[in-house]
Formats: sequence, C-alpha cells, structure tokens
Amino acid sequence: MIRIKQLRHRFVDLIPDDPEPGILYVSMEYATAAHRCCCGCGEEVVTPFNPAQWQMSFDGDAVSLHPSVGNWNLRCRSHYVVRDGRVIEAPTWTKEEVDAGRRRDANARADYFGDRKTGPAPTEIPAPAAKPEKGLWRRLRGWLNSMFV
Repeated sequence: MIRIKQLRHRFVDLIPDDPEPGILYVSMEYATAAHRCCCGCGEEVVTPFNPAQWQMSFDGDAVSLHPSVGNWNLRCRSHYVVRDGRVIEAPTWTKEEVDAGRRRDANARADYFGDRKTGPAPTEIPAPAAKPEKGLWRRLRGWLNSMFV
C-alpha cells in the first residue's frame, strides 16, 4: 500500500545522508535521484538516470520517473509510478515477472555500457571535497563505481 501520494522534487548537488520522506532528491551532477520508499517503510530508494535504467523528466513544475519503481529487494516489495510528482500505485509483480524484468534490465545495461573488460580504463567518480561521505551517498558512489569496473 502506498502511503506517500506525492513526491516534491528538490534539486541538489549531493543526496543527503538522511532523506526526508515525501521529497525526491535529484542530483543532475551524478545523474541520480533518491527518496524514501513511498509505502512508508522508510527505506532509501535510488534511481540512477541513463537510457538503460531510469529517465527523469522535469516540466518546470514537477518531476516524473520512467519506468516504474519496483522495490523488489525491499521487505515491502512496493511498486509505483512517479508521474508529475504524483505517486501512483502499480500492481505487484510475481517472482517470475521480477526475474524476467531483472534479466531485461541486465541486458539493457550490458547493451548500454558495453563490455567493460575490453573497454577503456574505468574512471572513478571524484569524491566531493566539501563534505565527508556517509550513508546513502557512500553506498551510491560505491554502486556507481562498480558499474565501471
């Protein structure tokens, strides 16, 4: 069940360590958005932007994310769409649907990022100098760096 029915966007340089519920933090510098799960469980949800994962649109008033947000690794297993800042509950997926979606997503990422073993040397994402990394931001940076190794 979705308890948070709207996400207000906030454009930021860095995702805060303790995101507020109901806020979609958007970092254009790191091509990523993050928010607390809209079911109300409080878990952090990260949506990296690229053609193989999520796309974000901003119409000057509200933010939309595409495709839907399926929190299959969270205890709540919530599934919703963020359209024009509104959170719209989506149907729960079966294990088979989740597995098929994960295979499709893995293939899309492999197609988009190519074969990293024969590609150019990975580039580390520089750490911001002004603030030490903690929590969500440290995990996000580790995930992003792992995409290029």
